Amino acid sequence: MEMLYIMIPAVIYLGLVGLVFLIWSIKTGQFEDLEGPKYRIFFEDDDAPRRDADRQ
Repeated sequence: MEMLYIMIPAVIYLGLVGLVFLIWSIKTGQFEDLEGPKYRIFFEDDDAPRRDADRQ
């Protein structure tokens, strides 16, 4: 029974922290472009530096 006195406030606290992070992520635009990242893998970035296997 004493464990419930610790667990119930801990669960409520963790739930509120999760809710705060969810609201923060929505307000900062983390969910704006849901389709773009899955197609980004098909395009090669020309600006990215190349790493050759023999250049170590």
